[in-house]
Amino acid sequence: MIPERSVSSAIRSALLTSNPRAKAMAARDVARSWRLGRLAATFDTVMPVRPAWPDAPQLLDPRDMPRRGKGGSEKGRVALWHALAHIEFVAIDLALDMAGRFGAEMGEEFVADFLAVAADEAMHFALLDRKLRALGSFYGELPAHAGLWETAERTSHDVAARLAVVPMVLEARGLDVTPAMLERVRGQGDAHGAKILERILDDEIRHVAIGTKHFIADSAKYGESPEIRWKSLVRQHFKGGLKAPFNDSARLAAGLSLDFYSNLAS
Repeated sequence: MIPERSVSSAIRSALLTSNPRAKAMAARDVARSWRLGRLAATFDTVMPVRPAWPDAPQLLDPRDMPRRGKGGSEKGRVALWHALAHIEFVAIDLALDMAGRFGAEMGEEFVADFLAVAADEAMHFALLDRKLRALGSFYGELPAHAGLWETAERTSHDVAARLAVVPMVLEARGLDVTPAMLERVRGQGDAHGAKILERILDDEIRHVAIGTKHFIADSAKYGESPEIRWKSLVRQHFKGGLKAPFNDSARLAAGLSLDFYSNLAS
């Protein structure tokens, strides 16, 4: 049976779903439908410039975001889990857009990989959403970082730039900061929260590996050094330098060796 619906139209529909829980479910459904062969590998639908988002949380410039602090107060814990939920919510859109915007030029393996990433991010968001509710809060109660989608807008013209910045900078940064966060949560006696962070860290290593794999393969098509090309694209499209310290072992497990990033640290 030939699928009647294209993968690009399914991705666009998920991107234009504003309700956070519904978007998470839509992302997982697109990934499942693709895996089961229910979506045609055609790209007949243009991706939106910006996904649909709920009215809350209020999105603020990073400079205007209230300081979260590192304390173990109830307010501080809620702020931490809310910030993480927002990152994962936007990550759903970033992965969906990657597959829908660049899938025609990059091929079916690329689409499968990034739809799988989108499904992971949706699962992460669902875990964090439940965590917030268990703490008596909800996603949208606090303001959130407005700048996460800007990287997608700046790299919408170039798959190599998108790969260089989103999985290989933004998600790689998660590999750097999560271990310390994990130790802090364990120190607070929050075993449930620690399990969530452990799962996210394991998955993010795989996500960085997926981005790095496709970036290296794309560089090879043009006979370019992936390390040199990556440094050039990061300087062009990422505001500010990379911040040490780095989780070198997790980055290496994802295929992101020191040759890529060591001399870009600020």
